[in-house]
Amino acid sequence: MASYTWGWGIRSSFQSLIGLLLISMIVYVTQNSGESETETDREECRFMSDQLACQKFGRMDLRYQNWRWQPDQCDLPMFNATLLLERLRNKRLMFVGDSLNRGQWVSMVCLLDSSLPPTQKSMHHNASLSIFKALEYNASVEFYWAPLLVESNSDDPVRHRVEDRIVRVEAIEKHARHWIKADILIFNSYLWWRRSQMKVLWGSFERSDGIYKVVKMPRVYEMALKTWSEWVKLHIDPTRQVLFFVSMSPTHERAEEWDGVEGENCYGETEEIRKEGYRGESTCPEMMRIVDKVLNELKRKGGVNVHMINITQLSEYRKEAHPSIYAKHWGEPLTQQQLSNPKTYADCIHWCLPGLPDVWNHLFYALFLYPL
Repeated sequence: MASYTWGWGIRSSFQSLIGLLLISMIVYVTQNSGESETETDREECRFMSDQLACQKFGRMDLRYQNWRWQPDQCDLPMFNATLLLERLRNKRLMFVGDSLNRGQWVSMVCLLDSSLPPTQKSMHHNASLSIFKALEYNASVEFYWAPLLVESNSDDPVRHRVEDRIVRVEAIEKHARHWIKADILIFNSYLWWRRSQMKVLWGSFERSDGIYKVVKMPRVYEMALKTWSEWVKLHIDPTRQVLFFVSMSPTHERAEEWDGVEGENCYGETEEIRKEGYRGESTCPEMMRIVDKVLNELKRKGGVNVHMINITQLSEYRKEAHPSIYAKHWGEPLTQQQLSNPKTYADCIHWCLPGLPDVWNHLFYALFLYPL
């Protein structure tokens, strides 16, 4: 049993996430070799994504699958898929955001999968929207691709890798019309904002008379989140709908940040970071403060409480939990040439499954079933 620190993050405010940079709580990380409802071999889940199925693509060290998190001053309830499905009966649970949120959605689908008979579940993909249905419960667990929440030229669910990223920071209805009737919404948006500036469009992508302006980060991030919060304020019914926002997911692309070899990354890592309070350079406190401000104003002025699921600090320690070279990248397996160059091609952004995103869903489960 080894002790670490992290910020206990199931909160309706982002204050705990900022505070964890200064004051953290002790937790104990245990490696569980036993099997529970959440620990079956979920790489056999037929809804698993090849972007996350590390064992399938040759990863041999599987310790990353067994780490679990235990807060010092309270106990997380055991994840019970049947109980969660019962709470989701006749409801829509929707994840909205980027590929990290999609990974959390895949994790949730596979956590629920083994509790459903083959004839009582289905999957349907339609452009940006993917829908898993638990037929017996009339429940759906959905994912909607909107990496910047507002409209952008990265909105295509397949062809979204563009060098000159453009956002319409005041336009959200194109996406939001797909969310409006969901009962539980889990949002995220951070990875696609990781740049010093971004081009903003006032106008339409279909017209030539739009006004373009380059706006520095994190100001443009704040503009987009304010548009999102205004939509929430106007369209969400807090007596019927429950909202969550997942904090930023860290990356491990520079080994020197954790006293590793300069020029290396997460490739070949099999151990966790054991430095208490570790924070990599990919985690931006200023962007944390913006989310904090937006969510606090939304609660104070709009009467909508968005529950923060703080996954940042606990994920900072998990440098060994990324796919690295053991997955399909952008829909294709790596070539032999790419496999021989992990300094360039290792994926140190996403997370293997089963693995860390299961912990994120455990936190959601605790807050959803046992709200503070």
